[in-house]
Amino acid sequence: MIVKKVLVPALLAYTLFIYACAYIVLPEGLEASDAAGKGSNGWSAVVTNVGKSEAGDLHVDITIRNETGDWSAMRAVEGKPAVLTSGGKTTNCDTVYVSTGGHRLAPGFQMRGYITGTKTEPVTQLIYVECAGAEATPDSKLSIFYTYVTGQYNYYEQDKNEVNDKLEIDLNEVVTDLAYPLIEQADGLTQEVDAEIVALNKVVLTLTDVQRTDNGLQFSWEALNPGEYPTYVHIGNPPVIGLDGILYGFYETPDIVTVPITPAGAKAEWSTVVTVPQEVSGLYIMLSVETGKARLFANYAVDITNK
Repeated sequence: MIVKKVLVPALLAYTLFIYACAYIVLPEGLEASDAAGKGSNGWSAVVTNVGKSEAGDLHVDITIRNETGDWSAMRAVEGKPAVLTSGGKTTNCDTVYVSTGGHRLAPGFQMRGYITGTKTEPVTQLIYVECAGAEATPDSKLSIFYTYVTGQYNYYEQDKNEVNDKLEIDLNEVVTDLAYPLIEQADGLTQEVDAEIVALNKVVLTLTDVQRTDNGLQFSWEALNPGEYPTYVHIGNPPVIGLDGILYGFYETPDIVTVPITPAGAKAEWSTVVTVPQEVSGLYIMLSVETGKARLFANYAVDITNK
């Protein structure tokens, strides 16, 4: 009987110890993933102008805000009209340009346009909705159905964390004095221009130079490989966003953009370019870096506002 009395408390203590250890050694990133979903408001939108198109249709200019608490890409659901509720009736609005243009935008940033067209002939697409034959009354509201993803870009799980949601916008609340691209500055959100970023296979990536060109920016990159084997580190062709709220850079998946191989124990250097009007300043790079494993990309907002 004495043995049993001693054994039961011992087993109980051992069980509690196992559970305590299990709590401590949760897989890396699990807590971060849970936290990212807490307090997330998805994306929000602000009306910056309500007017008429050249054809006489109701035209609504919109700024979209990333309030997910994580890096995120969003787009209006393809083929699904926005819905205008005005004067007691509803109208389908078939012209819907609401998107991040394929790019992931940093949390706390907002934008009013992106680049479409083709890589050789890019076109600036402002974010707006048009409703044919409609009028905006004082009680007008606009509903936009959209989908978004959060977190790192993973080529093998591109739709991971996908969420379907709806923007509800009051057309009476027009804001004309928005400041781009940041809604508010958060500690640790942005990286300094000379920050060393640890990439795939512990390669250290550094932005070594930023130059203005006749039609945009040229970034010089350096990868230092401390390992015993040569490796590639993809970063795509990083876009930028500045004080005009346009996300510049034609989107293509970052893993298909050619980069030089970084030899073992040596460096590799290359450059990327992005078309940006000369007058646009206050820029941040929305950088995706192959990290952890092949075709998995971490995101960094690099502050080049003084360039």
